[in-house]
Amino acid sequence: MVGGFFVCCLLGGCANSIPWINSQQVALEKEKYGLNADQRIKELSQQVKKVKDGNSEAQAGFSEKLVNEMMAEHDPRVRAEILKCAASFDNPSARAICVGGLNDPDALVRIAACDAWVEIGGDDAIRHLANRFRSDEDIDVRIHAVRDLGSLGNEAAIPVLAEALEAPDPAIQFRAVASLKEVSGRDLGNDVNAWREWAVDPSAYREEWSVAEVWRQIF
Repeated sequence: MVGGFFVCCLLGGCANSIPWINSQQVALEKEKYGLNADQRIKELSQQVKKVKDGNSEAQAGFSEKLVNEMMAEHDPRVRAEILKCAASFDNPSARAICVGGLNDPDALVRIAACDAWVEIGGDDAIRHLANRFRSDEDIDVRIHAVRDLGSLGNEAAIPVLAEALEAPDPAIQFRAVASLKEVSGRDLGNDVNAWREWAVDPSAYREEWSVAEVWRQIF
């Protein structure tokens, strides 16, 4: 009876509930078709965790491997994950991936590249994000670049964000205002004109604010 039940399960489609049959099927599919996108993303994440604990030589070798994978990868989700991985390392190969990703043909990957530069930070991040805001034809990428400029929290981004206030798209203007709040630590509300006036000479407003703050403390 048990043997008959087992045969019936197989014939009736119950094989999907049997763990060892599932694992065999997955192994065969991997061998025949390779890893799918989700599996490659998971594998990359696991590899990065291991390599980050290694020395600089191991990280450089892994980054070189990522360059090759980036050039050969067709799935934009996987390329976006490679960018995320590359941002974790400070070596020429990793930086080359982060620079190249800004010009990827897929908007999803260019957005991931913008996020990578937030993690890297510094003046180069402002420069690359500013270029992406000014040159990208995709509105979502431009908005994302403006958002990431705010996430950097660097006052050197103020001139670029002031440019974004002049963009014809209200969504970009709104995002520029939110980013200026992050960078400046001030809140002038959501009036674009108020922020335009402030951006002309932020230092003047800083002095005015500090004097007013002193008088508030006195009283």
